[in-house]
This record gives sequence, C-alpha cells and structure tokens, in this order.
Amino acid sequence: MSDVENRVGKVVFADCEVDLAAFELRRNGTLCPVEPQVFDLIAYLIRHPDRLISKDELIAGVWHGRIVSDAALASRIKSARRALGDDGEQQRLIRTVHGRGIRFVGDIQRAAESAQGDAVPSQKIQFCTAADGVRIAYARVGSGPVLVKPAHWLTHLDYDWESPVWHDWLSDLARHYTLIRYDQRGNGLSDREVENVSLDAMVGDLLAVLDANGLDRVPLFGHSQGCAVAATFAARYPERVSRMVFLGGYARGWAKRGDPELVTRRRAISTLIAHGWGQDNPAFRQLFTSFMMPGASPEHMQWYNELQRRTASPEGARRLHDAFGEIDVTSNLARVKAPTLVMHARGDASVPFEEGRILATGIPGARFVPLEGNNHVLMKWEPAWQRFMTETQAFLNT
Repeated sequence: MSDVENRVGKVVFADCEVDLAAFELRRNGTLCPVEPQVFDLIAYLIRHPDRLISKDELIAGVWHGRIVSDAALASRIKSARRALGDDGEQQRLIRTVHGRGIRFVGDIQRAAESAQGDAVPSQKIQFCTAADGVRIAYARVGSGPVLVKPAHWLTHLDYDWESPVWHDWLSDLARHYTLIRYDQRGNGLSDREVENVSLDAMVGDLLAVLDANGLDRVPLFGHSQGCAVAATFAARYPERVSRMVFLGGYARGWAKRGDPELVTRRRAISTLIAHGWGQDNPAFRQLFTSFMMPGASPEHMQWYNELQRRTASPEGARRLHDAFGEIDVTSNLARVKAPTLVMHARGDASVPFEEGRILATGIPGARFVPLEGNNHVLMKWEPAWQRFMTETQAFLNT
C-alpha cells in the first residue's frame, strides 16, 4: 500500500490541493465546491495513484456496491475532471483506458503539515445485544478519560469519519477523551428493521453499551435526542453517571410541546419522509438539512444530505421521527443527581432555545450556557464551536 493510500491529510498536484480529512478541494488557493460523490471519486483515485481502476472496483470503492449506470459513472468522472481543471480531451490528471478503467496520473506530493495534525485516530467497531435482542453497533476511539455519547438520529459509525459534518466532532473529542459512541437502533450500523423504537428501548441500548465496555460510572455527552436518553438513564441509574454535558437537547418531543400547528407540520413531514427519503434527488432531505445546519456551507449541506440517505431507510426514518416526537422526560429531570451542563444555540432551527432552558431548569443545579448561532449541528468555524469545546473540557475536568 502506498503512502498516499494511507493518507487522510493534504496532498497537492498541478494547481490543486486536496484535503482528504476536511473533504476540501482548492485550486490556486481558492476553495472549490464539489459534490460529495464527486469528491469521493477524486479521493479514491488519489489514494490509488498511477494504477488502473476498473469500473467494478470504482463502484465497490466509491458507491459501496450500489447499482450505478454507465451514464451516471461517466457524469461523475466528467465532474471530477472539471473540478480538477481537467477534461476528457487533455486527460492531464484522470486518464481513461477504453474498456478497462481509469487511473490518476497527476504528480502527487504531500502538502506541508504537521504529523500530529495529519493523524486521525483509528476506531474499533463492535456489536452488543440489547435486552430485546437488537444488535447495537458501537465504537471506541481516542485516548484519555472515557466519555460516552448516547445515540441520536442520523449517525453512521463508519461513514461519520468520511463526512465533514461529524469528522471534526469525532477527531476533536478523540484528542481529549476515549470517546464511546453507538448508532441508534434503526439507524447506521445497528439493526435497522426493529419493532421497538421507544424511549425505554433507547435507554436500554445505552445500558447495553456501558455493560459491553465494562463501564460502571461515566460522564455522558448528549446531543439532540441523546439528551433525553441520557437524562432518563441518569434518573434511573444515578450510580452510573458522573456528569452530563447536553447540547441542543430537549425534554419534550415535537408532539408534546402544546403546539397544534407544529404537530400538523410534523405529521405532514412524516408522510413525506416515507415517500421521499430514499430518492436520489436530495431536494426533500435538504429540508431537514436546513433545520439542522442552516448556517453551514453548501458543501457541508450536500454531505449532510448524503448522510441522511445512508443512515436510515425511508420507513425507519419515519418511525424514528415519530418516536422522537412522543418523547417527554420532564418528570424524570428532578431525579437527576449528576452535575449537568446544558448548552443551546439561541437560534437553533431544529430544537427551540426554550427547550434547552426547560432541560436546565428541570435538572437540579444544572448550569445553562447560551451559544450564539442557529446551527443545531455546530460547525467548527463558528464561534459557538470553540465555546462548546472550552466549556465541555472545563466542566468534565472539574
């Protein structure tokens, strides 16, 4: 295996710089928008330089074995060439060998960067079994004190590392903690076709993950729906939770907030999920992306659209969406004994700021930190990100 095949950092060739870790392409120093699949194609060719890549290998490596038409493949190759300043006539960087495949022929060099900044921790994916027999996929990565992240919707243990949406989260947390996370039942690498997607089942999944890792008492980091799961777990098993950090969370799902108009909209969205989630056209999934990260770049929005398609089936996504709407853990909050830090973006477009205040008010002694911004999924470049990381480390290290 070549040095480039092992790389997850920056490489340069011609007038291009490709950051394989940040999923960015620059030409002459200018950031170029690239669709996720096109970037995947470029990255795969870069990692296997000066070697003929057959159509079958390309489909297996980039499309993970999904059926891809010749026209779609040709379109992606054309887009990859265009992004790199190449074309089908010159073929300076991507060369076609008729009937056999394509290969990358650019002169690749490693960009100047520190070894530490280039390194990405490796993770180990394993499975445990919940009380009702559902297989839960979990992963352990990083070093230092253990931090457990209860599952929420739209994660994929493997693909999260490829996606810039979650890559920064994982790499930054793994630099400071031994991060243990798992995919929600019905989502990601965990069993998808499951009957029970209740809150009780989700709390049981967290218990199964802790037991599988031999953990008696740990801090929890809850994000979005993961906050309700963590709060309920802490109320039921106070001896197993040392501290909790919440971000963008809620105690009441969308069906429990006393807002008939919200319920009507969400019911309509639920119907649309069942019919539009799995389509190749990302227009519908863009609606959810706009709720989750309205302040994100177009590139990150495209990646999040793709993340949604990969993490759950249309029916699975609908059932989880409806289950989260029925969550109401307000009666559990007063029984939480663990010190808790609650953070919430003022303009969170997915979970209202008031829901974060309700969490902080209901948990005895909880500290509330408002964050500036409107993203439910924080982006590394926004000020709220650094505030979140600073507050989290200070709180967990106390």
